[in-house]
Amino acid sequence: MSLDPRRALDDAVNVADLQLLAQERLAPMAWDYYAGGAGDEVTLRANRAAFERRALHYRVLAGVATRDARTTVLGQPVSFPVLVAPTAFHQLACPEGEVATARAAGAEGTILCLSTLSTRSIEEVVAAATGPVWFQLYVYKDRGLTAGLVERVEAAGCEALVLTVDSPLLGRREKDVRNRFHLPPELRVRNATAAGLDALGPDRHDSGLAAYFSQLLDPGLTWKDVEWLRGRTRLPLLVKGIVRGDDAARAIDHGAAAVVVSNHGGRQLDGAPATLDVLEECAQAVAGRGELLLDGGVRRGTDVLKALALGARAVLVGRPILWGLAVGGEAGARRVLALLRAEVEHAMALAGCSTVSQVTRDLVRP
Repeated sequence: MSLDPRRALDDAVNVADLQLLAQERLAPMAWDYYAGGAGDEVTLRANRAAFERRALHYRVLAGVATRDARTTVLGQPVSFPVLVAPTAFHQLACPEGEVATARAAGAEGTILCLSTLSTRSIEEVVAAATGPVWFQLYVYKDRGLTAGLVERVEAAGCEALVLTVDSPLLGRREKDVRNRFHLPPELRVRNATAAGLDALGPDRHDSGLAAYFSQLLDPGLTWKDVEWLRGRTRLPLLVKGIVRGDDAARAIDHGAAAVVVSNHGGRQLDGAPATLDVLEECAQAVAGRGELLLDGGVRRGTDVLKALALGARAVLVGRPILWGLAVGGEAGARRVLALLRAEVEHAMALAGCSTVSQVTRDLVRP
């Protein structure tokens, strides 16, 4: 494929094409950070394998001359059931970083979930956004800093708060340990600049991000902290990082409007189950009291249908967006979303579904 970004984007026929191009263009340390998983990367591989071993039992003669992939997530309209997952440090992929991502998500009619560890500030990103922005929250040991982040999120105009609960410590990401992963001096954790906690330099013995987590983020969170957070914000609260039905039910019991079934893209506990494998258990436990989203391994439109059939309202994609940014900035991220939307609509037609509501449990059989 062409090395010219515009030509390369036009030539890409799926997100895997963009993955290959991104690996060529990213610095090795950035590629390893984005692409790698924890430990032996068992869970990283399992996320994909779970989609690959499930079949779609398509319907025929279903009258699919027109298809409509639109849906809503927590009442917000989206053009198709794919959201942009929270991932850190987008300026490692392109100069505009999360600002480019926000513009791309809005242009393609979906929602960006912005990471606490973004290289552009909440305020910059929301100001540039043309669609809804949610904010993913890590809880700092300094609760004043955390409370201040929540206040900034509301003041900036974010429309939901996503609490990540699977990271009391950072997963052992051995590629990052070998690389002594760190941000170059010109890049910062911009949402922590006011507190003087925005530098992420190298560590002599570990990933700089692992050191940042162990020094600054709170490993002692309990369900009481979910209640504390619920009491501090008027925004809908999502709890992200759940792989068990009982935990999904507890999240709803403690005030969450939705649960994100997630194993952090295989980057936390290696050996955790694939998210698709536990989605139906979580859906049964929640029993319609809140919405379910899923991330981890989504690469195709058919993956989206499988997740919807097993109980998800929508899915989130993370790494593919970073690949698009690395190849073509905002246009690259838009290309990823456009490819996925086209695949979703195509898969709907071939599965016999005119609307998202027709993607039902019988499409994926035990």
